[in-house]
Amino acid sequence: MLNDPASSAHQHGLPSRLREAVTAAASALATALRTPNGVPKSDAPHIDTLREAEALVLCRLGLPRSTLYSDPDRILSTIERANIEAWLARRCRGEPLAYLIGEREFWSLNFEVSPAVLVPRPETELLVERALRIGDELERAGNALPHVLDLGTGSGAIAIALAHERPGWRVMAVERSESALAVARRNASRHAVPNLELLQGDWFEPVSHQRFDIVVSNPPYVSADDRLLGGDSLRHEPREALTPGPDALRDLARIIDEAPRYLEAGGRLLLEHGARQGEPLRSKLVARGFAHVVSHTDLSGQERVTEGQWS
Repeated sequence: MLNDPASSAHQHGLPSRLREAVTAAASALATALRTPNGVPKSDAPHIDTLREAEALVLCRLGLPRSTLYSDPDRILSTIERANIEAWLARRCRGEPLAYLIGEREFWSLNFEVSPAVLVPRPETELLVERALRIGDELERAGNALPHVLDLGTGSGAIAIALAHERPGWRVMAVERSESALAVARRNASRHAVPNLELLQGDWFEPVSHQRFDIVVSNPPYVSADDRLLGGDSLRHEPREALTPGPDALRDLARIIDEAPRYLEAGGRLLLEHGARQGEPLRSKLVARGFAHVVSHTDLSGQERVTEGQWS
C-alpha cells in the first residue's frame, strides 16, 4: 500500500495482475500530476501517464514491454508489488522517471542519468540537428573535418550524439561538475566514441589554446526566482545545471562574449535557451559581431536554439 497520499494508486495496494497494476499506476500518476482542480501541473503538461506507468512497472520488474501482450495476467508477488509501489510513490512526488530507471533515450541512444545531471530532453535534439547540418555543409564546401566543442556537457548526450553520428569529426566536451563528468565518461564508454575528448573545467577554460568550427551549449538559463524550479520535476534535478542565478542570461552572455576567441573564421556558435530568450540573445550576438544570426523553433513552435557565425 502506498503511504504517499499524492499517489493513491489503490486503496488496498496495487492489483496482483500485471495489466491491472499498470492501469492502477497510471491512475495514480494522473492524479499526482494534476492540481486539485484537475488541471495538469505546469511542469508536466504532456506526460503520457499510461506509457510512464508501463515503463515504471516493467523496468522495476525487469520485464520487456512485450510481456504486457504475451502475459498481461501475470501474477505479481507481494515483494514485486511493494517494489513497484516504492517507485510509484517517488514518481508521484515528482522524481523523474529517468532517475528511477537510471537512463533516458536521446537521439536514439540510451544514456545513463542520475541526479548529478539533467535529464536529456527531446527539444535539445534540435541543437544536435543544427550542428550536424552545419558540419556537413562545411565538409561539402571542402573544409577539413569539423572540430566541435560542447560546453557544459552534463551527461554527455549532445557531444556523444555528435561523435557517434559523425565518427570522423573531432569532438571535445567540457563539464565543471566532477560527478556529472563521471556520468558523461561512462556514457562515452557505453557508446564507444573514440573521437570524443571529455575535459573538466569552467566553460572555455580547458581549451584556452584551441579553435573550433562549431561550439554548442545548453547552459543554465532559468532565472533563480522562476517558479518552475520548485515544480515537481525540476526540483529533483541539479540546480546548478538549471539556473545561473537571478540573471537567467548570465551564462549565455558569457559564452557569447568569449566564443570569438575560440572560433575559426566562419565558425558557428549554437545555443539552446528558454522560449522567450531568443530576441535578447540575437541582439547580444549581433552586438558582439556575429553574422547570420537566426533562431530555430522546436516541435512545440517555441524558439529554442539561436545561432550566429563568426567572421
